[in-house]
Amino acid sequence: MPDGVSAPIDGRPARMTLNSDGKRHPVLNTMAVFALVTGVAAFPLGLIRHNHLPATVLGMLAFGVGLVAQMLSATREQRIVIMCGVVAGFVGMGLGIAHGGFG
Repeated sequence: MPDGVSAPIDGRPARMTLNSDGKRHPVLNTMAVFALVTGVAAFPLGLIRHNHLPATVLGMLAFGVGLVAQMLSATREQRIVIMCGVVAGFVGMGLGIAHGGFG
C-alpha cells in the first residue's frame, strides 16, 4: 500500500495548518478557533445543571459564529474545526436550554 502514507520530501515534520491553500486567512482562522473553543466550553457547562446560563450563551455564540464562518470558510481544515465547534456548541446550548436556559 505505497499510496496510503506520504512523507515530506525534505525530511521536515508536517505541521498542522488551517491554510492548506497557501493563502493567509487570519479572520477565518480566528472565527474557526473561536467556534471550537466556545463550543468545547459550552458542552461540559451544559452537563452541569447550575451552569445553564453560561452554557446557553456560549453555545449560541459558538453556533452563530460557526455557521457564519462555515459560509465564508476557504479550506477543508477550517471546515472541520468549525463543524466540531458548531456541534459541541449546539449540544451545549441544547443542554443549557434543557436545564433552564435564560431563566
